Amino acid sequence: MVRNRLRALISRTAVWIHDSIMGAAAFLLAMVLRLDVRLFAQDWPVYVSAALVFGLLVGIVGYFVGTNKGVWRYASLPDFVYICKTATIAACLFVVAHFLISRLDLIPRSVPIIAWSFLVFLLAGPRAAYRTYRNQRDRRRKPGDPRSVRRVILVGATDNAEAFIKAVTERDSRSFDVLAIIDERGRRSGRFIRGVPVVGTLDRLAETVKRYEALGRRPDALILTRTRDDYARHAMLNELVEAASEQELELLSLPDMFDIRDITTASDLQPIELEDLLERKPRRLDMGQITGLIGGRIILVTGAGGSIGSELTRQIAQLKPKKLILLDASEFLLYSIESDLRRAMPQLDLHAALCNVREKASIARILAEHRPSVVFHAAALKHVPIVEAQPLEGLFTNTIGTRNVAEAAVAAKVQLMVMVSTDKAVNPTSTMGASKRLAEMCCQTMDLAPDTGDTHFVTVRFGNVLGSAGSVIPLFEKQLKAGGPLTVTHPDVERYFMTIPEACLLILHSAAHSLEDDGGRGQIFVLDMGKPVKIIDLARNVIKLSGLKPDVDIRIVYTGLRPGEKLYEELFDTQEQLAPTRVDGIFSAFPRTIEWAVLQRILDEMHRLIDLGDAPRALRLLKATIPDFMPSREIQAVIDSEGGSFPADSKPLIGFDQLPGI
Repeated sequence: MVRNRLRALISRTAVWIHDSIMGAAAFLLAMVLRLDVRLFAQDWPVYVSAALVFGLLVGIVGYFVGTNKGVWRYASLPDFVYICKTATIAACLFVVAHFLISRLDLIPRSVPIIAWSFLVFLLAGPRAAYRTYRNQRDRRRKPGDPRSVRRVILVGATDNAEAFIKAVTERDSRSFDVLAIIDERGRRSGRFIRGVPVVGTLDRLAETVKRYEALGRRPDALILTRTRDDYARHAMLNELVEAASEQELELLSLPDMFDIRDITTASDLQPIELEDLLERKPRRLDMGQITGLIGGRIILVTGAGGSIGSELTRQIAQLKPKKLILLDASEFLLYSIESDLRRAMPQLDLHAALCNVREKASIARILAEHRPSVVFHAAALKHVPIVEAQPLEGLFTNTIGTRNVAEAAVAAKVQLMVMVSTDKAVNPTSTMGASKRLAEMCCQTMDLAPDTGDTHFVTVRFGNVLGSAGSVIPLFEKQLKAGGPLTVTHPDVERYFMTIPEACLLILHSAAHSLEDDGGRGQIFVLDMGKPVKIIDLARNVIKLSGLKPDVDIRIVYTGLRPGEKLYEELFDTQEQLAPTRVDGIFSAFPRTIEWAVLQRILDEMHRLIDLGDAPRALRLLKATIPDFMPSREIQAVIDSEGGSFPADSKPLIGFDQLPGI
């Protein structure tokens, strides 16, 4: 430590001496420039003495201003400002001293001004020269491997672009070669940023790529320098993706400006994600609402290891609950999310419960033991073709499981239960969608029933989430890595999409809003999913974002709709009463409901048929309860079949003629 302090003292002293000498030299140069050589020779002792005084003033002022504290290796604009400040103060002090001593008679009055100019040059020049020398020397010592250097074109003549060029050109080993800058707004065309030409707008991209290709320096990637929100606000991302795909360039974006200096390889840059192409406007949500819902309370999440459940638990954990209970039927998924949360938040009171929502007694025991204030019910079977092939499994988990959790919540005096639903529950064509619609009815009816205590039930309905388990995006990415083809069921199929974090945040806001809305019993909250997206467009964008061309480098093939799938999804039923809420991005719907006693008999009968393995009668009951259910051809064939026979002592609890014709 003593040695380091000594080295720092020596270094600063050397800089102080240098600056003082440069001050004296600047003054002498100003005198020589101002006076004839013969006049200078006549009174040279006076002028040299004045130069020494001026140099001493420069050294003293520089010490207090901090000019001698800067590291020359990293000399930059702030150092130049210090130099200008030092030169100005030193010149002013010298003029004052000269006036007090000789009334400005000994030295020409223009000399301090000329000396100021020379001083700025003599102080800044050596620093700039040393920095340039060190940069060049370090690059010669550690040259980048030409095979690993990425040639790139920047999009956006911005501060981020300047910072990125500065960072990569001053690094010991260069990993990027910035060829040009595209100014998508056209304001700085024909100019340079740190020696890199601004070649024009996006229309000049093809010409620029061809020019560098002719020179043997074809670019590898486009790097976006503005924020993704900025590009989304001007609806430019799709245009940029298309342009990059046409030129077979990878499309990347810079990280936060504070992280630019840490970029060493292309892996440090951020690829453009499909979610950036949704062009969804950022929502301003009141975090105070959900903090009041979660903070200091006991929270339980079913399906905590799933795509939605795991993100919900992460967001809930950030809001400092008193205790967080994770419930899941998968040991691996439960272990994974518990490990992640314990590592990220070791102070959190966390409890992991391995349990299936089908197990009524286990669910009741867990809720009775922990007495949560809020239950988020995200556990469900969501894969349409799998549930279509095994309809009783979907009914057992999605419908009976929801009832088990709801009844346990009432028994444990839970304040709020939030059920996560799906747009496939609207006019369902799949067993999965119909089972979720029946689960919605269960929560709605219990919320309105007088004998379910003070427990409030809320349903939140939304469409597909990008990147969830079993969704189309991971499938496309896997197929792309295998070289294709990408499979799409139908050229016209489209879906609503939302990112997992955004969906979970809106679930939390829906829950908080429901407790403040006095007239909100029996509501379903529907998230604003924006515009539906064609799956074929998603497939093409996945290919384009990899720098490849659809149907040229990677084929897209159509496989046909699978059982239970629809071309279009809907967020609202035509008979649901839709109303806005105070929360941006959330609507409420008031669907049709039935009496709790009738629904109980339906669910009891459904449970009995599931236990018997009688799929035909269970599906007939499902269709009779939900008239909007339009089953697939395969499910209709099961409904029309003979079905299992009841044991002699086992009679149906409810007949179809007893249903209220909902």
